Amino acid sequence: MSWGLENRLAHIIRPETGRTVMLAIDHGYFLGPTKGLECPSTMCAPLAPYADTLMLTRGVLRNCIPSNTGAPIVLRVSGGTSVLQDDLSDETIITSVEECLRLNAAGMALSVFVGAPHQHQSIANLAKLVDEGERYGIPVVAVTAVGKDMGRDARYLSLASRICAEMGAHIVKTYYCEDFEKVSSTCPVPVVVAGGKKLPERDALEMTANAIAAGAVGVDMGRNIFQAESPIAMIEAVAAVVHRNASAQEAFELYREQKEVQGAGVVMTGAALDDERKI
Repeated sequence: MSWGLENRLAHIIRPETGRTVMLAIDHGYFLGPTKGLECPSTMCAPLAPYADTLMLTRGVLRNCIPSNTGAPIVLRVSGGTSVLQDDLSDETIITSVEECLRLNAAGMALSVFVGAPHQHQSIANLAKLVDEGERYGIPVVAVTAVGKDMGRDARYLSLASRICAEMGAHIVKTYYCEDFEKVSSTCPVPVVVAGGKKLPERDALEMTANAIAAGAVGVDMGRNIFQAESPIAMIEAVAAVVHRNASAQEAFELYREQKEVQGAGVVMTGAALDDERKI
């Protein structure tokens, strides 16, 4: 593994904990304006300092994210479909590796649709992207996409995750499920859990804690953060679980405390934020 690739991986997964809190804001590439994400610049500005990584498209990065944002970037590089289609698996690579380099991306993310009509195409896309990423020292995050006709049990997610790792993905993003240990233990690269649809805050923190306990190295969470009643409080609570091994209950209590503080107009910045993020 090249120094550049290792360095970029260290910007995605924090070396001091071996874990990551990724903020997913790439929903618009096929869903269009998503609730809470209608104006990415407004939503992202207060959350970016709390995220280890932002996962988004080049269009949102260029137009909505200031160039002095400190959070590393994982670029969504697959697409070509929309929510109006019955089959979302007909994706292709929509962003070149050269563009990722120009945008100083720490990683590239691509969906793989195991068991879908365009399974072969999406797996081949992944293999091609890994080759290009290795050439230029950029890691690839493979996303095990699921549709209405694909399962979310340990058997299916283990299959999809292992295929992604076998194709050379450096990180696999998948879904939490019952018996998640079967997924994480049979995938030879780090596994990050997707947040999925909006859950009550306590339930989302419980899922995060269960995923970490079962072998995940972090979460790539979007709607459960930016659609939360208090998004900053929620990302702080998620980070407490991921990086400080807080229980779901401890994290939920932190969420409620921070929600009250932030509701009073107090925002944690600068040195206070640095102290809070220390492990």
